[in-house]
Amino acid sequence: MDWSEVVTLSYRTFLTMLVIMDPVGLAPMFIALARDRPAFEKRRLALKATLVAGGIIFVFGLFGRALLEHLGISLSAFRIAGGILLFMVALDMVSARQSATKETPEEEREAQEREDISVFPLAIPLIAGPGTLASIMIQTNAAHGDPLLMFAVFLVTGVVLALCYLALRLSNQIAKGLGLTGVNVVTRVLGVLLGALAVQYIADGTLELMRGGLRLN
Repeated sequence: MDWSEVVTLSYRTFLTMLVIMDPVGLAPMFIALARDRPAFEKRRLALKATLVAGGIIFVFGLFGRALLEHLGISLSAFRIAGGILLFMVALDMVSARQSATKETPEEEREAQEREDISVFPLAIPLIAGPGTLASIMIQTNAAHGDPLLMFAVFLVTGVVLALCYLALRLSNQIAKGLGLTGVNVVTRVLGVLLGALAVQYIADGTLELMRGGLRLN
């Protein structure tokens, strides 16, 4: 096994998942959604949201390829679609506004009235949104079925999910420490990185289609 390949894929997966899940950006959203709930309930919501999102990502990473094959969708097309979605999120992040691909104003108002916000909108779509699912598909495909590479992808994704959980748990402290301006600055920097990754996804997918990669390989 070429360990340099493991390190490279792990690093790329970590950067991609860190940027698209945006743990720091989750903190102010969680504050707004959880409002004046007691601390023990916030801890429960944070844990449940992280576990649900992790389960969705794990299942999609394992079986997403089979689903695409069943629907007759090539990985090249999926990579381009994922890149477009990521770029839309990146634009919103650079503008320091909530992404339209994550939830609509109607969904946000509904979430404020819901008793349990852990599944919606925290787990889906704030953590395990379309961009995250597209990214895990691309990273697991890059592992080419190798058990060690697959393990590395899921392990690194688990680390990012743990960071999301910590961000939710420490949301009040993060918001107070960074302030609104600080959170916006961090979000904008991550947005620029995400935009570059999205363009790379689109470019790679387009090149594959031009080379005749119309089928999953």
